[in-house]
Amino acid sequence: MRALRLVLLAVLLAAGSAQASSLERFQVYLRTTQSGRADFVQQVFDRNGKRVQESKGSFLFLRPGRFRWNYLKPYPQLIVGDGARIWIHDLDLNQVTVRKLASAIGSTPAALLAGAADIEKAFVLSEAGAKDGLEWLDAKPRERESGFERVRLGLGVAGVEAMELVDHFGQTTLLRFSGIARNPKLEGTEFRFTPPPGADVLGEK
Repeated sequence: MRALRLVLLAVLLAAGSAQASSLERFQVYLRTTQSGRADFVQQVFDRNGKRVQESKGSFLFLRPGRFRWNYLKPYPQLIVGDGARIWIHDLDLNQVTVRKLASAIGSTPAALLAGAADIEKAFVLSEAGAKDGLEWLDAKPRERESGFERVRLGLGVAGVEAMELVDHFGQTTLLRFSGIARNPKLEGTEFRFTPPPGADVLGEK
C-alpha cells in the first residue's frame, strides 16, 4: 500500500496541447516539468469492483526525486522524498519508515515522477486510447516485482487528471487530481524531513 501511495507523485504528467496524444504529452512533461503541486482523491476497489477505501490529500514535487505527499483523510500520513531517501510518517502511530530512494522507486509508478531519461527501460509505454474525455497512456512495468500489473495515466487539458493502477491481486486504485499547478517556485525546504521526538524509526537509515 505504501508503494501504491507513492504512485500519486506521477500526477505531474501535465502539459501538452489538447490535440496531442498521451505519449506525446508525457514526452513534453519529461522535457518541461521540473516541479508541481495538486490535490487528490484516491479510491481503492477490490477485484469485484467494491470500493474498500477512500482517502484525500495534497502533494508537491521537485524533480529529480524530491516530493511531499500528505494524506489528510481518513488517516493522516506524510510521505517525503528528499532525493536520497523516502520517509513515511504514520502520524497516529508516531512511526517513521525510511528507505533508500533508489531501492524504493525502481520500476514503480513513482519512477514516472522522477522523469528519468531512461524511463522506457523500466516501463513499456503505449497509447491506450480515449475515454471519459481523457487520452490514456499505459505504463507497464518491465519488472514483475514492482507490485503492479498495469498503470494507466489519463491526460486532459489540465494535465494528468486521473490515474488507474491494477496490482497482481486484481485490486484497482483510481486517483483523481485537481488544482494542478506546473512548475511552481519551490524552495527545497519542503522536502526535508526530521523524525519527530519519540518516533519509532524503522528501515534503511
